[in-house]
Amino acid sequence: MYTKRLGNSDLYITPIGFGAWAIGGSGWEFGWGGQDDSDSVAAIREALDHGVNWIDTAAVYGLGHSEEVVARALEGMANRPYVFTKCTMVWDEQRTIGHSLKAASIRRECEASLRRLKVDVIDLYQVHWPIPDEHIEEGWATMAKLREEGKVRHIGVSNFDAGQMQRALAIAPIASLQPPYSLIHREVEKEILPFAARQEIGVIAYSPMASGLLTGAMTRERIERLPADDWRRSHRDFQEPLLSRNLRLVRLLKAIGDHHGRTPAEVAVAWVLHNPDVTGAIVGARKPGQITGVLGAAGLRLSATEVAEIEAFFAKANQPAASATNAGKPAAPFESFSNRGRAEGQAIR
Repeated sequence: MYTKRLGNSDLYITPIGFGAWAIGGSGWEFGWGGQDDSDSVAAIREALDHGVNWIDTAAVYGLGHSEEVVARALEGMANRPYVFTKCTMVWDEQRTIGHSLKAASIRRECEASLRRLKVDVIDLYQVHWPIPDEHIEEGWATMAKLREEGKVRHIGVSNFDAGQMQRALAIAPIASLQPPYSLIHREVEKEILPFAARQEIGVIAYSPMASGLLTGAMTRERIERLPADDWRRSHRDFQEPLLSRNLRLVRLLKAIGDHHGRTPAEVAVAWVLHNPDVTGAIVGARKPGQITGVLGAAGLRLSATEVAEIEAFFAKANQPAASATNAGKPAAPFESFSNRGRAEGQAIR
């Protein structure tokens, strides 16, 4: 797989990275249901065997468990991939999740992630959410200090809008932005992606397949059978009235994919990578065999006609993928929780 430079860093990443959210397992607020760790390890190693050279995780995924599984998968590996993780979503003894951008909290999180990942340095350390907003400067200054101290190689942000990135840039450079970006969540196109491009900030898009919805494997019946602790059951993308539109979109992606001998998932990810402002896309897998149905996206080039066909679909559906009222803000699966965090204005540790 070819590589591209991630923003202003010295990291050259493949267009697809392994996303470790779902392998955090169950037992936390944004889990995907039960998960077999052996399957997770095998899925990670399969991705690496096929040329993927970076893994994205976060401390909060499984409340530390995802990072531990990543460490297990990389144990004894000579040619190790880049490991990216995120901070600022914290939890207490009751497993209640909150936010903190305070210096002491970020430092504790960094040390804990280093231990769980069993590494001496984190390749890319990212602020998971800019919450609370008034503490962004303190949090970003702490991230810069961690880089100066050699605990992390590069620092990035996730879910920031353009104004928040501008405030962070006044303190230290941003290597990367991790926004939600997919065919059904395009809110970042108007302001956020262009800002990142102008500032030479790399972009690694998360949920390019809309958390499995655009893979071609998701049906109404499967959604009904999702475990009670799978966060997707209550997300609006998986409910009416949006569900019918989204499943019709998948049928279009399948038709386009059939022309290339590719899956709907590969078409969905290829569309994200089609944007020149995007450096890479994060693709999750929970068991061996899943990621091989997506990797072809790296080499798939959609024609202008196919891109226009997708745009026409949304025009006909009379329901634009990007909300005009939220064009400057990223929308994400964590959206309801992020709004709650902003309302509370404080974090729980």
